[in-house]
Amino acid sequence: VLFLQIVHILNMTSAKIVSFLLHPEESLHSLQNRIEFETGISTGNQELLLETGICLDPRKPASQCVIDGVRGWDSYMVYLFDKSRTVYDGPFASRSLSDCVNYIVQDSKIQLPIPQLRKVWAEAVHYVIGLKEDYSRLFQGQRAAMLSLLRYNANLIKMKNNMVSASQQLKAKLEFFHQSIRLDLERYSDQMAYGISSEKMLKAWKEMEEKASQCAQAEDIGYLDEQIMALHTEIVELQKSPYARRQGEVMESLEQRAIDLYKQLKTRPPDHAYSDSTDMVKIIVQTVQSQDRVLKELFGHLSKLLGCKQKIIDLLPEIEVALNNIKEADNSVMQMQGKRQREIWHLLKIACTQSSSRSLVSSSLEGTASSPAAAWIPQSSSGNTPPHPLSSLAAPQEGDDFAAVIQENVNYLELFSSILQEVRQEQNSMMV
Repeated sequence: VLFLQIVHILNMTSAKIVSFLLHPEESLHSLQNRIEFETGISTGNQELLLETGICLDPRKPASQCVIDGVRGWDSYMVYLFDKSRTVYDGPFASRSLSDCVNYIVQDSKIQLPIPQLRKVWAEAVHYVIGLKEDYSRLFQGQRAAMLSLLRYNANLIKMKNNMVSASQQLKAKLEFFHQSIRLDLERYSDQMAYGISSEKMLKAWKEMEEKASQCAQAEDIGYLDEQIMALHTEIVELQKSPYARRQGEVMESLEQRAIDLYKQLKTRPPDHAYSDSTDMVKIIVQTVQSQDRVLKELFGHLSKLLGCKQKIIDLLPEIEVALNNIKEADNSVMQMQGKRQREIWHLLKIACTQSSSRSLVSSSLEGTASSPAAAWIPQSSSGNTPPHPLSSLAAPQEGDDFAAVIQENVNYLELFSSILQEVRQEQNSMMV
C-alpha cells in the first residue's frame, strides 16, 4: 500500500477533488484523458499547476504529480484549471451534511442524551473543520494561479525589454542612415556638372530613402508598450489586493469555538441528562455563511488573475510579430547602407580610372607634338658657316624616325580607345 501512487486533483472550476491511482510509468497524457472523463474538461484546455505555480511538463511521466516520501502524500494537491474559461463565478455548494448533523440543524432545540450528543457534535466539529480546509485548499489553488501569472509576467517583461532594445537600435540606425544618405545626395548633386552621373543610381538612392521611412513604422511599439504597462499596473494591484491574502480568520475562530464547545460537552458526566444543540448549530451556520462570503471573494479575485494571464497570452504573439518586424527592418536598413557604400566606391573607381586615362592621353599628346618638331629642327654645323639650303630636307634615316613616331601615336590612340571602352562598360554595369 505504501508504494501506491495516488494523485489528488482539485478542480478549480467546481471546487471538487478527484483522485486517481497512477499506473506504473503512466504518461501525463494518459492521466489527462482520465481527468477529461471525470471532469468533462478536454485535454487541450486542461492546465495542471503545482503549488509553486509550475505547469506540469507533458514530456515527464504522471508521477511528477506526487511528492516523494510518505508524509503529506494524502494532502498534496494538483490544481486543475480550464484554459477556455477566465471567469469562475460558481455557485459552489458547501460540502454536504451527514444525516445526524443535518438532524440537529433542522431542529437545534431538540433534546438529546449527552452520549448521543457527543457523537453528533463530534461530526459537527469535523464538518466545521472540513469547511475551513476546503477554503484553504481553494486559496492555495488561487495562490498557484498567482504564481503562474507572475511567471508569465516575468516572461512578458523579458520579451518587452528585448523589443524595446531592438526598437531603440533600429531608431539609431535609421537616424544614421537618413543623415548619411542626405549628405551623399547633396555631394552627388554638387559633382554631377563635372563628374559622373547616373539617373538610375540617383533614383535608387531616393527609393532607399523612402523605404527607410517605411521601416520607421516597425520601431513604433508605443501601443504595445501602453498595453504592457497597463497590464503591469493591474497585476500589481491584484498583488496588493486583500483578497490575495488568506481570509479564513473568521472560519478559524469558529473552528476553535466548535472544538471548545465539544470539549465542554465531554467534561459533562454521562448521566441521564439531556441537552440541545443551539450553540453548535449557530457555529455551523456562521461557518457556512463565512465560507460563502470568502469563496465569492476568492473566485472573484481568481477570475481577475486568470483574465490578466489571458491578456499576457494574447500579447506574447503580438510582441513576437513586432520583434520580427523590427529585425526585418534592421536587416533592410543595413543592406541598403551596404549597397550604397559599394556604389560610392564604384563611382570612385570610375573617377580614378577616368583621371588616369586623361593624364595618359595628355602626356602622349605632348610627346607627339614635340617629336616631329625635334625631327624637323635643322642641326647646326660646327663653326659660323650658314647651313646649306638643302640641309633642312629630311635625310633617309630621319624619315625612318618619323615613321616610328607615327606608329607610337597610333598605339597610344588604340590604348586610349580601349580604356574609354572599359570605362563605359563599368558605367553601364553600375547603372544596371
